[in-house]
Amino acid sequence: MLSYQHIYHAGNLADVQKHALLAWMLAYLTRKDKPLSYIETHAGRGLYQLDAPEAVKTGEAEQGITKVLAEQGLAADHPLHHALSETRRQHGAVAYPGSPLIAASLLRAGDSLHFAELHPQENAALRSALRPWKARVHQQDGFELAMSLAPPTPRRGLLLIDPSYEIKTDYARLPGIIGQLHKKWNVGIIALWYPILKDGSHEVMLKALEAQELPGALRHEVSFPPAREGHRMTGSGMFVVNAPYGTEDETARISALFDGVSRK
Repeated sequence: MLSYQHIYHAGNLADVQKHALLAWMLAYLTRKDKPLSYIETHAGRGLYQLDAPEAVKTGEAEQGITKVLAEQGLAADHPLHHALSETRRQHGAVAYPGSPLIAASLLRAGDSLHFAELHPQENAALRSALRPWKARVHQQDGFELAMSLAPPTPRRGLLLIDPSYEIKTDYARLPGIIGQLHKKWNVGIIALWYPILKDGSHEVMLKALEAQELPGALRHEVSFPPAREGHRMTGSGMFVVNAPYGTEDETARISALFDGVSRK
């Protein structure tokens, strides 16, 4: 069983980038009165308390969403702000929504939601967090779930791929997986999150993705200081296939958010 637990990193600057873009894309999709499908391959537990010992130990949320909110870096009308406010209304002032709760809070009763999470404890916690919504939680490999569902019903929708990259071969496998998923689901928005590490592990993967010339492909990256001495992550990236209209404008706003938040 892999050891990764997102509670140590929930609400960090990588989450701010990933969740801001995800929330914007989902809010954009819901402007049309047409149902959609949302799929996640690595869902985690969905709900985090930022005063938990694990979160406090790393201090990543304090440097991330806590600082962004304190410095008013996230517009009050941003969909991520809405999801965060709704989560804190229900679960307390230091709650933070993972991507499953962000999606559940922004999507509608007629939309289809599928989440994969292999870890038994995380899966159980996710089921509990999603209890108020009609969502399907699967305890299976996320890539297998995505392949089995593509193309989903409804065909309109978004897939988030957000692995921990504990399995180093993910970097090599992901371009092929995304290519296959796009062939099966050519209208689907496929969003891949990846860490930017000092050793440049992501670069070969991105070159392979870009070589496929996937439609509507968009690459967005932000940089930030390491969370602590010796930490290898210096930034965060999103690669989106079939990026919705206006996504480039939103990524520019997210980049400005990162430029504007002080890094003291």
